[in-house]
Amino acid sequence: MGGVVSFFWGRVVNAYQWMYPQNLPQLMVQSNANTTNAITTVTTTTTTTTPTTTTTPATTAVALGLTVVGRVEDFEDGKMVEVPVGSEKILIIKEGDSFSAIGSKCTHARQSLVRGAYSKGRVRCSLHGACFSTKTGDIEDHPGCDSIPVFPVRVENGNVLVQADEELLRKSAVTKKMVKRSPDDDRLFVIIGGGPAGGAAAETLRAEGFTGRIMIINKEKALPYDRPKLSKTMSTTLEKCYLRTAQFYETNEIQLLLGAEVTQLDAEAKTIILNNDAVLKYDSALIATGADCQRLPFIPGYDGANVHVLRTAADAHRIWTSVDSKNVLIVGSSFIGMEVASCISDKCKVTVIGMEKVPFERVLGPEIGLLMQKFHESKGVSFIMDAVCAEFKKTDDKVTSVVLKNGAQIDNVDVVIIGAGVIPATGFIKPSPNITIGRDKSIIVDKYLYTGAEGLWAAGDLARFPFSFLGDEQVRIEHYGMAQIQGAIAAKNMFAGGPVVACTNIPFFWTVQFGKSIRYAGHALKYEQIIMDKVEHDVQNPKFGFVAYYVHNNRVDAVCSLNRDPIVSEVAELMHNQIPVTGDQLTACIKQYGDADRYIKSLLYPNLKI
Repeated sequence: MGGVVSFFWGRVVNAYQWMYPQNLPQLMVQSNANTTNAITTVTTTTTTTTPTTTTTPATTAVALGLTVVGRVEDFEDGKMVEVPVGSEKILIIKEGDSFSAIGSKCTHARQSLVRGAYSKGRVRCSLHGACFSTKTGDIEDHPGCDSIPVFPVRVENGNVLVQADEELLRKSAVTKKMVKRSPDDDRLFVIIGGGPAGGAAAETLRAEGFTGRIMIINKEKALPYDRPKLSKTMSTTLEKCYLRTAQFYETNEIQLLLGAEVTQLDAEAKTIILNNDAVLKYDSALIATGADCQRLPFIPGYDGANVHVLRTAADAHRIWTSVDSKNVLIVGSSFIGMEVASCISDKCKVTVIGMEKVPFERVLGPEIGLLMQKFHESKGVSFIMDAVCAEFKKTDDKVTSVVLKNGAQIDNVDVVIIGAGVIPATGFIKPSPNITIGRDKSIIVDKYLYTGAEGLWAAGDLARFPFSFLGDEQVRIEHYGMAQIQGAIAAKNMFAGGPVVACTNIPFFWTVQFGKSIRYAGHALKYEQIIMDKVEHDVQNPKFGFVAYYVHNNRVDAVCSLNRDPIVSEVAELMHNQIPVTGDQLTACIKQYGDADRYIKSLLYPNLKI
């Protein structure tokens, strides 16, 4: 029957394709629409379904023809269906009485969005949590820079037809249209910091319509780049990490001041002094300098020539090229230290020293920490836990032994890598009655990322803001995606000249350990209970993994998983929609059904048969 439909519609298309305009109405066509116009290419479809969502456009696809993707009755409300279109795929979603059609791949890592989570007009990628609007295609939460394409949909005689552009599907990403700088607009907006927050802020300003001068000041001689890759794929090159090309910044008239360092920001005078003594007078500014690595200067010998930290691409290259066949000591058993261990352990002997009883204990809890320690040990990594370094003993200018506070000594050390946390990079800010600096050197901002000083905003790792999900408790989130979205939010408020968009996004981060990803959503500052689900303890088993729910006052404030996608994305969407997940219901569902999937999916997809 499908072949007959394809043949029939192909004939209709060939006869009447001239009747169609280049750009049909974008999206959300009512399923009772009654149109008689014909189209261009028609194919029937096979469907692979997984709950997910989204129909998001930043541009309208060029009209290449229509594809029959099924009958109205073939689609369930709220379920995303992946359909082949030529050599590419498109996602179809029935949303009430309407249909939407979108690109099938996330613009960050090109993961199939059908594997993610859908809720109330947007899709969240299962890998890293990027979200896309089904109404506009805009990226609503990061990581990533671009939107996804949306394609016109129509219903005719019960058939669902999509006007798809295979070339745009292949590209999968749509860059927002940006305005040009006006010679009549002499305003200067300065962005201090060329990381994810700074990069996102600059292009958001142009996309929002800012026609003045935009300047990014970056201490590194590098374009804004994807910093998380440095600890996850240390062999990568800087060029492969760039978020945008140099041509992008030139085309959009975003000035880059690379290799320049801000030595003072005077919020009262609205001036910035650079390390070459140049003075800039800004109209609005964003502080997005991130955080510097903790170097443990209180430990004698911390400045040895073979002691490294990991923040920049140069740091990553230096570590990667210095560890071959060496005895490497990593100080710190949290995310950076453990990621570095997983990257280099096949090149050298790795020993990790940690203050906690097990790795990751402070954030992920003891059970997950123990599982991950066993996983690392199965790959040859050694651990010395519940230990604190007292001295780095040097021979000449290099550390060769490390003494612990309990008196133990580790000899024959060739390389030391410190992964012991970060300190917000705010030392250049001149004291001001309108700026509050926290004890940890963070900048205290409101939910709009405003510092309190006229025209001054802050975003990323250095910003401590009221987190609405936790009842406006002040938090500082050191996640890549959060830095990007905060840069975009700050830029919108800078452009508006006041509070327009609040930061209410749910934190989402991931860590890669020997090719396996742990994903985490939410923010559990405190919890009384960790509910473990779907745990496979055998680190050699391909199904090794888990789900962990962090419960405070009977509400899940965070979720973490390994090898159990898309559960973290699903819970993140429930958090975003303020639909509580309770510890009592989780426990009851696990007891009755063996896992909590049925409970989570019933909350997220109330109209689907679970």
